[in-house]
Order: sequence, then C-alpha cells, then structure tokens
Amino acid sequence: MSEEKKQQVSRRQFLNYTLMGVGGFMAAGLLISPVRMAIDPVLKSTGAGDLANVGLSVDDITSEPQRIDWSIDQVDGWYESQVNRSAWVYRNDSDEIIAFSPICKHLGCVVSWEGSDQYPDEFFCPCHDGRYYKDGVNVPGTPPLAPLDEYEMEIKDGMLFLGDPKPHREA
Repeated sequence: MSEEKKQQVSRRQFLNYTLMGVGGFMAAGLLISPVRMAIDPVLKSTGAGDLANVGLSVDDITSEPQRIDWSIDQVDGWYESQVNRSAWVYRNDSDEIIAFSPICKHLGCVVSWEGSDQYPDEFFCPCHDGRYYKDGVNVPGTPPLAPLDEYEMEIKDGMLFLGDPKPHREA
C-alpha cells in the first residue's frame, strides 16, 4: 500500500501542474505575436533591385542632360510610402544612355545641369560650389571627392526603367 501512495498525485500537485501548463500556454500565446512581428520583416523579400518605369521614352533622350522625376512605392517594415526620385538622363558621345543621381557626393545637396554661369556644360552644386563634368566625374579641386552615382537602368518596349543608384563606373 505504501507503493500506491508514492505513485498517486496529490491534489496540490495536480493543481500546480495544471496551473503551470495553462500558464505556459498563455505565455506562449502572448509571445507569438511579438516574435512574429520581429522576425517577419527579415523573412520578407526586399524590393531592392526593382526597376521603375520613369515615363521617359528612349527616343526623347538627347545629348543634353534632362532632369526626370518619378515616384516609387517604398515599404519600411509595415509602413508603405511614395518616395520621389530624380535623375539626370542623357546620351553620351557613344550614344549610350546615362542616368546620374542628382545628389552631390560632398554633402548631399542637389546638383543641376548648367547651374552656374561661370561653368557652363557642367553639373553644379550650389551648396559649396561643387562641380562635375558631364560624364559625372568630379572636377579636381572642388569639394566633391567622388563622382556622381549612376542609376541601374534597363530599356523595355522603348521606355526607360531605372533602379537604385550605384557608385560611378569607370570608363
């Protein structure tokens, strides 16, 4: 009879096991949501590398740089927004299409084509008199220490598609 008493669970132990089990399930249920919230963005595929139609026909691109503006849908975690982008687009002497980011590599100001009367046919940054040649290379002796970034690009059905800016490729 003493062996039967050792194997029996007392009322107190039964309640303790039951409450611990129910409490564990409740804690797990409460932790699922924050854990999923923390892990879900990591598991989602990114939109990096996606190309956007900028609404410019390839036939309309000339040897004179022209500024084009477009917007893309950006998702940061759960926040979706429209982001405006700009580029300077033109055809070089080899008839290749070039698309430069208008962001100065010195302090992030916006450069413009022929923005200075003193330096025609150059990209000019008004913040600190930064200058870039037409091929996007920075003019030596001016504040920018790197060339303008170039956009990834693709031509589909006669339309220009641009992606993310990448460091300037050497010619």
